[in-house]
Amino acid sequence: MVNKRGKNLGKIKGFSIQFLPYSEIRNLDSNERIKKILKIVLENNIIILQGKLSSEEEARLIGDTMAMIGHIKNFKGIELAVISDKEEEGFFNQFRTGLINILSKGDLGAVTIIGPASIVKEIKKNPKKIELLLKE
Repeated sequence: MVNKRGKNLGKIKGFSIQFLPYSEIRNLDSNERIKKILKIVLENNIIILQGKLSSEEEARLIGDTMAMIGHIKNFKGIELAVISDKEEEGFFNQFRTGLINILSKGDLGAVTIIGPASIVKEIKKNPKKIELLLKE
């Protein structure tokens, strides 16, 4: 594969992108959520999660993956990024958004991307786009 600048892009084998709706993890406890996400990532999948994990769950996910490095063949950890639309809103919009998040048991105004570090080189985010840079 060659890009428009004539550079060889190489071939990336053996991964897929999986969308995970928040409804699939909403009723799981923290341990079950982490296990489900790790199972998907260990199968060389990049996850696009509707919503986001709690800060404690993110910390636990990162801690668990750090503990796995060196114990699972070719596992080099994860890359994780949360993209959230947290603009300054008026009181009514903040209240409505907060109520929706409480009822749905998650922040559905966010998207979380999680991928194995052996595939994902970097995740760059800015207000208008997400760049997912993959390793060759």
